[in-house]
Amino acid sequence: MTTTAQRRGRRIMMTDEERDTFLAEQRTCRVATVSADGRPHVGALWYVWDGESLWLYSITRSRRWAQLTSDPRLAVVVDDGEEYGELRGVELSGSAVFVGEAPRTGEPCPELDVPERLFAAKNFGLDAMVHDGRHAWLRLTPEAIVSWDFRKIG
Repeated sequence: MTTTAQRRGRRIMMTDEERDTFLAEQRTCRVATVSADGRPHVGALWYVWDGESLWLYSITRSRRWAQLTSDPRLAVVVDDGEEYGELRGVELSGSAVFVGEAPRTGEPCPELDVPERLFAAKNFGLDAMVHDGRHAWLRLTPEAIVSWDFRKIG
């Protein structure tokens, strides 16, 4: 995975193992896309992390989907914590890649075997993905990752 250097203090940066565990545990992320006129759009979405890529299951008739079709650049934030000293999170950025049919109906797609199994288990407690004919997959293999864990301060 190619990542740019983290600008935040190394003191609060998550290790790779801490980051992977954090991303595997969390459920919701905030996805930022860019409209044709440059206006940002941010929305919450469920995701799954496979250790290399963030997999987003998005409604294909959404503003997010339309914007990524025109401009695949996106940034995603996954964060947690209530009190200041508990704040931690990860920002991933790069370009979205559309994977599988859109909308997803369950046609065989070996590349989706792992993310669909992980997503179904994490979010629905199921062994296999249930397709509703409204969602499809986006893969973000990050070009840059920044993390922070304020619990390390002190």
